[in-house]
Amino acid sequence: MQCLRTLRYFSVWSQVPMGPADPILGVAAQFKADPSTQKVNLSIGAYRDNEGKPVVLESVKRAEQIIKEKKLDNEYLPVEGLQSFIDASIKLGYGDAYYAQNGKSIAGCQVLSGTGAVRLGFEFAKKFLPQGTKVYMPNPTWPNHHNIARMAGLEILEYRYFDPKTRGVDFSGLVEDLSKAQNGSVILFHACAHNPTGCDLTTAQWTKLLDLSKQKNFLPFFDMAYQGFTSGDVNKDAEAVRLFTNQGVPIVLGQSFAKNMGLYGQRTGCLSFVCANQSEKDKVVSQLKLLARPLWSSPPLHGARVADIILNTPELNQLWLSEVKMMADRIQYMRVSLANTLKNLGSPHDWSHISKQIGMFAFTGVGPDHVKELIAKYHIYLLSSGRISIAGLNEGNVKYVAEAFHDVTKNTKL
Repeated sequence: MQCLRTLRYFSVWSQVPMGPADPILGVAAQFKADPSTQKVNLSIGAYRDNEGKPVVLESVKRAEQIIKEKKLDNEYLPVEGLQSFIDASIKLGYGDAYYAQNGKSIAGCQVLSGTGAVRLGFEFAKKFLPQGTKVYMPNPTWPNHHNIARMAGLEILEYRYFDPKTRGVDFSGLVEDLSKAQNGSVILFHACAHNPTGCDLTTAQWTKLLDLSKQKNFLPFFDMAYQGFTSGDVNKDAEAVRLFTNQGVPIVLGQSFAKNMGLYGQRTGCLSFVCANQSEKDKVVSQLKLLARPLWSSPPLHGARVADIILNTPELNQLWLSEVKMMADRIQYMRVSLANTLKNLGSPHDWSHISKQIGMFAFTGVGPDHVKELIAKYHIYLLSSGRISIAGLNEGNVKYVAEAFHDVTKNTKL
């Protein structure tokens, strides 16, 4: 009898199916298991130096030293997070001038990096926007955007964004799709460094979308995971956000400090809502706290302290800004290097789109069969969509990668 009870106990979950591998993290796991000494990981969106190694920024090291010297405790943060970090994040995102005039009406909450920002923002939208409100996402977008929206119970629709023929933005298709979108919809925008395409909108195009958002009463939700990491200038990378807010459009903004501070594992981010006044802001914060409490209860402490010190200490802030520019410049250099090396190898294809795109990622144009061959023959790991992380390239592997791309594509169409 005891044996039967034991067997029954262990068979409770026997009907649970094996879940599919994550499209990004699954490739990273393949890379890790590959014993090849020539392997190259172009799948994960994490910065690497010219030797292919993870980087801890000097500004982060100095901030951590300050924390150590202060002998701080590890008590829980409030549900909403570290307020000085939230305020500094909002100022970084919206700009000093806007913050000075409107800071008291911006509701902010510390979150678990970009994923937590989108999740909490979507949970809030589901609870407080009219029933049937839809969220429109660019096609393509970061795959996890869809997962998060589904978990929040939101209906997802897509708008055209990328044109495979030009390997650039399909702006006419984008405008056509959003012109037909339901009034009052949530529109997810990538503020800069569009993931996965690396194709960003121009100022004129953002202005067109600003006008359209006003006409259709859209709620723009800006996912800004790469501020400063795109152009090397934190103000330029926030141009779209500030264009909308300076015109009085209420937006939602998600910020992550994973990329631009290298705080990947610290899960450091901020979610904010532009409200009409301080009273409305206080109500929004109160509800964000109620939603965050069952999700993560209290946000992580260490990363918020690090970011807070960097953003609020002038000397460290200047050092950080210089480091952000250094990372952005190295990525852009590797873009140009890859495109030029492919050209010099005599590739029959035009790879100039790689150097024209911006940010951490590039949509190379190679197809699933090319990707399979790159992995099997050359141990170069990338997503089946052809997206690569430019940060995975360095002077020691860019020629090898270019030669591999040339070999698998020279006799085929892209």
